[in-house]
Amino acid sequence: MHADENDFKGERFHMIKERHKGTFEKALGEGKVDPQMKSLCRFVAGTMDYFTSSCCSGRIMLIDLPKGEDKLGSRFHRKWHRTVAFNELWVGLNDESQGEVWFKQEPFILHIGCPDLERAQKVLQAMKKTGLKRGGIMFAAEGKWMLELMGTQNLAVPVKKGAKVLIERDYLKHLLQRANEKLKKNYALLKKFEKNCRRLLE
Repeated sequence: MHADENDFKGERFHMIKERHKGTFEKALGEGKVDPQMKSLCRFVAGTMDYFTSSCCSGRIMLIDLPKGEDKLGSRFHRKWHRTVAFNELWVGLNDESQGEVWFKQEPFILHIGCPDLERAQKVLQAMKKTGLKRGGIMFAAEGKWMLELMGTQNLAVPVKKGAKVLIERDYLKHLLQRANEKLKKNYALLKKFEKNCRRLLE
């Protein structure tokens, strides 16, 4: 009976993994996977015991929030998964917008699935070795455990309300410099995490 249960769990996980692997490969073919995430996600998808369900490598953006900080009804005004030049940020900021525009830099976020606690602990070990401080097990069921991991580099400032830019050019340049530096640190942390995953998850 115990062996039958283990077989069922293994089959269930295999089906879940193959489904997510297919979704990842489709997104990869359509160019929807961030370049900085491709290597890590390919590695995870190629292992026996792990899969990725969703990810973002980190980004810099202008986001239009019609109701202040409430994300309901928000839309991306500009979005970059890379460092940004000031001119493209300034042009984006001065384009027509609806409500309150925020300048943001957000860290990477990654969801990794595995079949049991033993494998989940290996992901947590890779996370600890990397120095990641935000992450953990977010879901646990028979044959499917999910972990969420996030970087800690972030920045958020309101920069425009209606048609009025609220910030001086020089200060925006300073914020962009900080955001670009934070994004580079974020990508370096992502590479370090991949290196530790390759050591621990195979």
